[in-house]
Amino acid sequence: MSALVRSPEMRNPEAILQRLDWTVIRRLDGLLQGDYRTLFRGFGLDLAELREYQVGDDVRYIDWNVTARMQAPYIRQYNEDREVSAWFLLDLSPSVDFGTVNTLKRNQLVDFVGVLARLLTRHGNRVGAILYGGAVQGVVPDRNGKAQVLHLIDTLLEQPRLNRTPPTDLAILLNASLRILRRRSLVFLISDFISRPGWDRPLGMLTQRHEVVAIRLFDPREIELPDIGPVFMEDAETGEQIYLDTHDRGFRKRFIEAAKRREWELRSAFSRAGVDALSLSTEDDLIKEIVRFATLRKQRSIVARSVAKSSVRR
Repeated sequence: MSALVRSPEMRNPEAILQRLDWTVIRRLDGLLQGDYRTLFRGFGLDLAELREYQVGDDVRYIDWNVTARMQAPYIRQYNEDREVSAWFLLDLSPSVDFGTVNTLKRNQLVDFVGVLARLLTRHGNRVGAILYGGAVQGVVPDRNGKAQVLHLIDTLLEQPRLNRTPPTDLAILLNASLRILRRRSLVFLISDFISRPGWDRPLGMLTQRHEVVAIRLFDPREIELPDIGPVFMEDAETGEQIYLDTHDRGFRKRFIEAAKRREWELRSAFSRAGVDALSLSTEDDLIKEIVRFATLRKQRSIVARSVAKSSVRR
């Protein structure tokens, strides 16, 4: 169950940010021990990890010792040593307005953006956003400071709930970001990834230029249907309605199998693009998930440092 309490006054950006400051960010400061940089890596002075070379990478960062040993080119990634420019690529298509128990996927999106934007701007970094809902709906230029966080939250709250849009195509959002983002940036792609296929290719291109983290939003009922009898379901984007009998065990089994296939396809797409992904449920505790994600990335960095030192000694 989420630790965040929702109420009608949450339409107020100041109230949202105050809630996040008191219920999330203060606890994260303690749990992360001030090391907010464990949430991202970049090019700087301190080695963070090694990864296989991709077309477009700077050849100056190739680690020739590891390349010789692995018989494939590897490059070094470094912790960021300067101001970060962070961008949120936000999917606000109709399916993001789904939720069944505690909250909507959109609410988790707003909270995540608020928390990360606040953490980043408190350290002098800049944050911006590109909004998508069937097409690119707007761009919030990257700036720093608390006022920018409030502006970002307010912009999200002002976005209308969409319906009867063309089927979501995340490739439109990703291709737009390739044109808009000129400076190397930290990019958070936040979506439920219910989209037309083909978005993994521009995601891979984006990863070659920027550090990208995918935040996958979902509701548990999208993975496993409860046995609640006959129901009508409506496609949030097309409006198409279908009649389902959730008493049917065979149907529920096929639903679960289809959900598992989609999970595998998503993991494969993220892996091909070289993107770390955080799955965030509408029932998850945002604090625990961010800390867990940061811990996993830190452990990977420790392993990478060990491998790099070993390769140098050899």
